[in-house]
Amino acid sequence: MNIDLAPGVAAGLAPELVTGRRVSSTDLIHEKLRTGIVSGELAAGSRHSIYQLAERFGVSRTPVRDAVLRLADAGMLTIERNRGVVIRGLGVEEIRSVFELRLLLEVPAAAAAARAHPPALLAALGGCLAGLDEAAAASDSLAFSAHDRRLHRLILEASGNARLVDMVESLRDSTQVRGVSTMQRSRSLRQVEGEHVPIVEAIREGDADAAARLMREHLVETGRLLMRQVAASSGEAVPQEWPPALVAP
Repeated sequence: MNIDLAPGVAAGLAPELVTGRRVSSTDLIHEKLRTGIVSGELAAGSRHSIYQLAERFGVSRTPVRDAVLRLADAGMLTIERNRGVVIRGLGVEEIRSVFELRLLLEVPAAAAAARAHPPALLAALGGCLAGLDEAAAASDSLAFSAHDRRLHRLILEASGNARLVDMVESLRDSTQVRGVSTMQRSRSLRQVEGEHVPIVEAIREGDADAAARLMREHLVETGRLLMRQVAASSGEAVPQEWPPALVAP
């Protein structure tokens, strides 16, 4: 089933969900639930039934059930038989595993994007950098995060592998549970922006080795900061030797 969206509703969705002005009801509910989890509105550890969620959003249970299954695959919630769904928290171990996978996927993708560096990609990446700069100047973490995510997605899309893009999107979703982020916490928006600029410059110059190295440094730094940030409240240990040889340059 597809539903028409009012302009304000469409504007609130992730750009990739909107095609014209029609999205599936499952996509709409998925985005609403994902946003609720990331923002903390649906708190970690809270329990919800499919029926309650359907009533809350004014839809049938089918699109809610389908959206919940997608979020479970992304690790953002757990489905408990006959007990509903539970919003998942995030620990050091999950951050570690997610960033090791991202290193294995995004580092070679950055190198591939640099080798190809088509004009359309370079123009789109330039637009993302402009958006990061504008959002940083306004201290708008939400807008900054959206431009950050789009920049990484564009680099992945240059591979022409849709499954790769979906896998990394799912990994990113899993680390945004409870709004976990280094932005304006472990580092400033300007610092994060400063890590993206040289990656884009390396891609623009067609320097695959530099693009891979810079993407790796960016992901390693982000992973380490997130693990320390979560450990500070959870009391968990942070791996001393990280990343492991598996994801060595």
